[in-house]
Amino acid sequence: MTAKLSPEFTEIAWGERRVRIEHAWINREQADQPLMVFLHEGLGSLAMWKAFPQQLCDALACRGLVYSRPGYGRSTPRAADEWWDADFLHRQAFEVLPALLLALGVEAARDKPWLLGHSDGGSIALLYAAQFPDQVAGAVVLAPHILVEDVAITSIALARQAYEVSDLRQRLARFHDDPDSAFWGWNRVWLHPPFKAWSIEDEIGNIRCPLLAVQGRGDEYGTLAQIHGIKSRVPQTELLALDNCGHSSHRDQSETLIQAVSTFFCSPACAGSGSGAGAGAGAGAGAGAGPGPGR
Repeated sequence: MTAKLSPEFTEIAWGERRVRIEHAWINREQADQPLMVFLHEGLGSLAMWKAFPQQLCDALACRGLVYSRPGYGRSTPRAADEWWDADFLHRQAFEVLPALLLALGVEAARDKPWLLGHSDGGSIALLYAAQFPDQVAGAVVLAPHILVEDVAITSIALARQAYEVSDLRQRLARFHDDPDSAFWGWNRVWLHPPFKAWSIEDEIGNIRCPLLAVQGRGDEYGTLAQIHGIKSRVPQTELLALDNCGHSSHRDQSETLIQAVSTFFCSPACAGSGSGAGAGAGAGAGAGAGPGPGR
């Protein structure tokens, strides 16, 4: 059985206040191995990843860092009158993540962590990799957003209805000290009419690291246009489209995803990234499991 992550806390200065960040290390004792940083979805948290980060890090023989962004999990909640603006993902990529790494003693320019982001976390990973192209060994993005699609707006509007009339709030309370902080911070900005024009298409062309972009064919929040749009702007991107998979490939197709990430992590393209990838990756890197163009 996979051990449960043990949360710790640190503080960072963000904006005009100090915020507490919930985080957990995986395989911390393996100090000479690459570091994978996990970036959660728009309603996610450290706890909502469940066993996946540990399973992936064990398959890759690497270390991991999982954390809850401000407003989520057991990190400092969003103030009731705090409205996130259209730059909320940029601020996470350019301000919060660098401050957290520094607070935890990770020197990104030297250590060159890997990033694995899901949904909003995938967008944060792309933005960070574009802003700091020499400080990332490689990235894996699951159901990332590079622009706003109608399918996303429709599904997010349905989520609002569910939060107001179903037990969704109670279910989210299992993973967030303040579920209203997490839900309304995310939901209001995505449904704010000006956000429809949000796009990072022009920014991601600066990404230089190896990149694997994954999309479920049944994703209710986005289409394959998202990962194909990444490929057109970041030519070194490898694509993986998964059948029988919705928005959360790490839950819907966990074994397939771990095998694909393992193969990517040990590929020649990643071996030259300066990350030490492949130095001791586990048996999860099975032959024939790799992503193929346009799959």
